[in-house]
Amino acid sequence: MTGTTGNPQTRQWQELGHAHHLPPFTDYKQLKEHGPRIITRASGVYLWDSEGNRILDGMAGLWCVNVGYGREELVEAASRQMRELPYYNLFFQTAHPPAVELARAIAELAPPGMNHVFFTGSGSEANDTVLRLVRHYWAIRGRPEKKVVIGRWNGYHGSTVAGASLGGMKALHGQGDLPIPGIEHIDQPYWYGEGGDLDPGEFGRRVADQLERKILEVGEDRVAAFIAEPIQGAGGVIVPPESYWPRIREILQKYDILFAADEVICGFGRTGEWFGSQYYGVAPDLMMIAKGLTSGYLPMGGVVVRDRVVEVLEEGGEFYHGFTYSGHPVAAAVALENIRLLREEGLVERVRTRTGPYLQQRWRELSEHPLVGETRGVGMLAALELVKDKRSRERFPADLAAGLRCREHCFANGLVMRAVGDTMIVAPPLVISEAEIDELIAKARLCLDLTASEMPG
Repeated sequence: MTGTTGNPQTRQWQELGHAHHLPPFTDYKQLKEHGPRIITRASGVYLWDSEGNRILDGMAGLWCVNVGYGREELVEAASRQMRELPYYNLFFQTAHPPAVELARAIAELAPPGMNHVFFTGSGSEANDTVLRLVRHYWAIRGRPEKKVVIGRWNGYHGSTVAGASLGGMKALHGQGDLPIPGIEHIDQPYWYGEGGDLDPGEFGRRVADQLERKILEVGEDRVAAFIAEPIQGAGGVIVPPESYWPRIREILQKYDILFAADEVICGFGRTGEWFGSQYYGVAPDLMMIAKGLTSGYLPMGGVVVRDRVVEVLEEGGEFYHGFTYSGHPVAAAVALENIRLLREEGLVERVRTRTGPYLQQRWRELSEHPLVGETRGVGMLAALELVKDKRSRERFPADLAAGLRCREHCFANGLVMRAVGDTMIVAPPLVISEAEIDELIAKARLCLDLTASEMPG
């Protein structure tokens, strides 16, 4: 491993990691050469590494630390529950108070008519559950041939076999013979990258129309569900044109298929509404949740299910699906306390009326930078495109790795900003203040300048 460290323990942790740890989404040869950054503590919107550097976490961990780091209320909720009932399962007609109370709390926040929750340990497990659940639903209705699920290219629904198949990321498909059978994909509503000369409204309608064409191509009698994120997160914060979701809604109302909205990133306030489905006015049959459910303090996910779907499931006998940690009592207690904080501190309303508009205003100022072809965002989600030529939208050659260069400059200068190719994205904690947004923008601009200085003219 290379790299200079001032703290001897940093080197020890790096060597331990190399000797014993296989981290996710990692080039292991590259990691061996450089060693991981070691994050040791956090508070509010900031992280500290083992070298003592303070870093503004512009990604809220992995889109999840909505109420910020260091919330003693969540620590106390976990501690109380661990003393009372540290674990029990929900199998075999058994329940416990934290799970059922959390299900009620989620139902109170969800769109009308969505009053039941199936708990999982993560968003990936929630998406696996949806694949099982929608096929089970149609089988109960006497339509077992309705098995195909339509997703979107560059969508992300986790990295399990089912989740990666439902998602449309070709790098994931290239490992492990994915997607599995019964999954189809249509184009994403990525106007800047794929809209060409079309105006956003026309492009949004055209991409949405692909859903209808795919349904007719596969056969309505074979299509079980359409799955999509309200705003694609890991794909690069793809904010669809305003024309997209109204057209999708029309198509979904026309055909007898279920709509599964992946709210793992958008849920629990990130758009300024409790769920992205509410922001866009769509009515899902199933909503997958995780991340902001516990603000990342403990692993937990779930599927919120529309009443009419539950009514069918109730007639179908046993659903042979579940997890050891479904509705884990400690995770559920933390989620309940997390929802209380979001409600009582008015964080969702604050994102909608104050900090979300302020972040978007300041973020748009970065469009003046010579490297930035577009800025976009909603609430506490934002992206910008690094380009060689603004007018033509020409990208830099892939071997220059403009996005990765910018990401490294960010970390070296006290900011976590993620690179998706040459798209730079942020999703800060919902508790971020206006002053901290100013700091984020200043650091982002500095790192854009540093990246530009390394790019050929």
